[in-house]
Amino acid sequence: MAVVRSGSGATRARQRGHPAAALALLTLLSALLTCCVRCAEPSAKPSNIILIVADDQDVELGGMTPMKKTKALIGDAGATFVNAFTVTPLCCPSRSSILTGRYPHNHEVRNNSLSGNCSSALWQTGPESEAFPVFLSKQKYQTFFAGKYLNQYGKKDGGDVGHVPPGWNQWHALVGNSQYYNYTLSVNGKEEKHGDLYEEDYLTDLITNRSLSFLENRIPQQPFFLMLSPPAPHSPWTAAPQYQKEFGDVKAPRDGSFDKPGKDKHWLLRQPVNPMSSSSLAFLDNAYRKRWQTLLSVDDMVELLVKKLDSIKELDNTYIFYTSDNGYHTGQFSLPIDKRQLYEFDIRIPLMVRGPGIKPNQTLQAPVLNIDLAPTFLDISGVNLSTVNVDGQSFLSQMAPSLRNGTARPFFLVEYTGEGLPTTDPACPKLGPGLSQCFPDCVCEDAYNNTYACVRTLDSENNLQYCEFADSESFVEVYNLKLDPHQLENIIKKVDPLVLQAMNQRLIKLQSCEGNSCRDIK
Repeated sequence: MAVVRSGSGATRARQRGHPAAALALLTLLSALLTCCVRCAEPSAKPSNIILIVADDQDVELGGMTPMKKTKALIGDAGATFVNAFTVTPLCCPSRSSILTGRYPHNHEVRNNSLSGNCSSALWQTGPESEAFPVFLSKQKYQTFFAGKYLNQYGKKDGGDVGHVPPGWNQWHALVGNSQYYNYTLSVNGKEEKHGDLYEEDYLTDLITNRSLSFLENRIPQQPFFLMLSPPAPHSPWTAAPQYQKEFGDVKAPRDGSFDKPGKDKHWLLRQPVNPMSSSSLAFLDNAYRKRWQTLLSVDDMVELLVKKLDSIKELDNTYIFYTSDNGYHTGQFSLPIDKRQLYEFDIRIPLMVRGPGIKPNQTLQAPVLNIDLAPTFLDISGVNLSTVNVDGQSFLSQMAPSLRNGTARPFFLVEYTGEGLPTTDPACPKLGPGLSQCFPDCVCEDAYNNTYACVRTLDSENNLQYCEFADSESFVEVYNLKLDPHQLENIIKKVDPLVLQAMNQRLIKLQSCEGNSCRDIK
C-alpha cells in the first residue's frame, strides 16, 4: 500500500477512489467531536451563598457570647474578622449599604425615615435597581429573602406590600421595623398577617422554617443565595418561650467607657446625667439580658441551616456569612441604649464566614466593611467587578488567598446623618426641638446635629479615628485607639497639626469618593 504524505485522510481517500474509507473516517471524526461535547466534565456549579444579618448585634460588649453554635459552625469552621465595621451605625442606611456596596453619600439613604430616603421611591428607582440581588439573578442564582428588609419597607408611601425589589425569586419581607409577633409580611407581593402564637408566628423561627423549605425545594442544578434578617436582638427583645429565663444573673459589662462622662466630646455626649440613675441601670441591664435571650433562636437558626445544607449535600459548596447591620451600646458614656454614635461599640460588627477554600480557625485582622459584602458575593458568583458600581471591595482574597489577589485598604469612612424631631421631644422638653430617641432624665440619643464623618486608619502601626461634626461648634474628635481603645480621651489638642491636616484632607476625599476612588485614597 502506498504511503500518503499530504492532505486530509478524507481527501486522500477520495483521490484514491475509496468512498467507503472516507465515510468511515468522517464517521469517526463525528463520533470524536460528539464525545468531546458529551464526555467532557460538566462545569462546576457556582458556589451557593447564605447571608445572615442580625439586627443591632454588638460585638464589643459581648454580643456574640450567647451564640456558641454559630461560633462553632461558622467562626471555628472558617474565618472570623475581628476588625469588621459598618460604614454607618443605623439600620436602614447600613442595610442599604449592604445591598448596594456603597457608602451612604452615594446611595443617599440618610436615616430610618421615608424622608431620609429609607425605602423611598427614589431608593427603589435608583440604588435598589442596582443592588447585588439583581446581578445574582442574572447569574442564574435562585434568590430567597426573609425577615427585616428596610425600616420603611411595605408602607403605603413606599410602594406598599406589592413592591418586591428586583432580583428576588422568593420574597418574605417584614413590613416596617423589627417585631417578633403581630406583624405583617409581604410574601411575594401579597399581604400576610401574623399574630402571637409561638409555633406559627415567632418571626425568627418563621424565617428559619421558610428558608429550610426553600432549600428542600430548590432546583438542584442552580446555585442559590439566601438573605435571612431576623429581628434579634432588636427591641422589643421578645425571646422565644423556652429562652425567657436564660441569663438571669447577667448584667451589662461595667468596664471600658461604661457610665463614664463624655468629657471633650460632642455636646450630645456631654448631656447625659452622670453617674446614671439606678432606674436607668436596671433598665439597660434588663435590655442586655433580653437581647441575649432573643439571640438563642438565631443560634438555632444557624445550626438548622448547617444541618440542612449537610443533608442536601450542599454544605461544602456554600459560603455562610454571619454579621449585623450595626453595633449597640448599653450604658457607654452614660447613654442608656441605642446605636448612632461614632464609637467602637456602635460601629464594630460581628463577621464570620465559612465556605469553599476557607481554612478553619482563621482570625483575620484586616479591616472589612459592610460595603464589602456585595462585591464579595458578586466575586463568588463570577461577576466581573469592574462592571459594577460599588465603593467596597471583595474580601474573598483575605479568606481564601488562593482564589483571588487583593489588598487591604489603608483608610475608610464612617458617616452618619443625625435625625431629630421638628418639635420638642416629650421626654425632654427643656432642650427644645431637633432631638430624638430621648429617655427620662433628658438623655437623648440622637439630634439633627449628630451629623458626622470619620476617617479611620487601621493597620499594623496605626489605629486612629478622626471625626468632624456638622454643627455650630464644628466639633472635632480624634482618638488613638492603640493607646486608648475605649476612646475616653479626645486628643484633638495634642495631635500634630500636620497630622490633623492630612486626616482632614483624606476625610474630604472620602466624603466625595465613588467606586474605585474610594479604594485608591492614600
